[in-house]
Amino acid sequence: MATTSTRSSYTLPPATVQDYARQGAVVLRGVLSPNEVAQLARGIEHNLAHLSPLALVASQADDPGRFVEDFCTWQHNPDYSDVMQHSALPRVAAQLMQSDTVRIYHDHLLVKEPGTRQPTPWHQDQPYYNVSGRQNVSFWIPVDPVPLESTLRFVAGSHAGTWYMPRTFRDQQAKWFPEGALAELPQIDAQPDQFEQLGWALQPGDAVAFHMLTLHASSGVGPGTRRRVFSARYLGDDARHAVRSWRTSPPFPGLADRLPDGAVMDDALFPLLNWR
Repeated sequence: MATTSTRSSYTLPPATVQDYARQGAVVLRGVLSPNEVAQLARGIEHNLAHLSPLALVASQADDPGRFVEDFCTWQHNPDYSDVMQHSALPRVAAQLMQSDTVRIYHDHLLVKEPGTRQPTPWHQDQPYYNVSGRQNVSFWIPVDPVPLESTLRFVAGSHAGTWYMPRTFRDQQAKWFPEGALAELPQIDAQPDQFEQLGWALQPGDAVAFHMLTLHASSGVGPGTRRRVFSARYLGDDARHAVRSWRTSPPFPGLADRLPDGAVMDDALFPLLNWR
């Protein structure tokens, strides 16, 4: 049974749906209200003060800043939960995915403290996950201003291509698919003329929406820049459980006992939303 409904009057420009299908990433100006941004900022600070067992520091020990990630806390964080279910995000997700149904997949906290050198290397998200299908969307939502040099960058159209080998960010280890199972990433930064890149400076209230197969990366942040980002991920009609023999990122312990491979993601962890 679907739960919740949205309260926002945000209108998605029709061309944005076409751009999402073609490019795999679009910018959404003012998709969240000031109150919703304040909610997320409050939720982020609560999350940082009460990190889950899935949290990790993704920067090196000698990094002058700190890159902190956490996952799957929305059900215990009222501010996250409210925005994920009641803002414009579910309705926009349905439109971008061109899907009748919208399910929450998971949330992801990404905070780069001032002076963090650690970049986020080029990667796709879906190879780390336990889900198949083409109808999906992630929203990358900063609660601080993000200048162009610190924003998330994308390779336009890469969501329509191959799956690339997922590796750990700090030491490039293959902890998911076996070595050689997937293609290696091209040298994107070494061949800038070969890849159309997208990226936008962002203000609080803006978000970037991208497909889970779109290649993306970002740099570190300057000494005066704190970059607090909340990501909300949603699944559409064709999403199916992809049982893995390894620990996915994020992991969902025990899910394979409830949902067989190829099943619809019909589980309390992934509630169906009433976005209309």
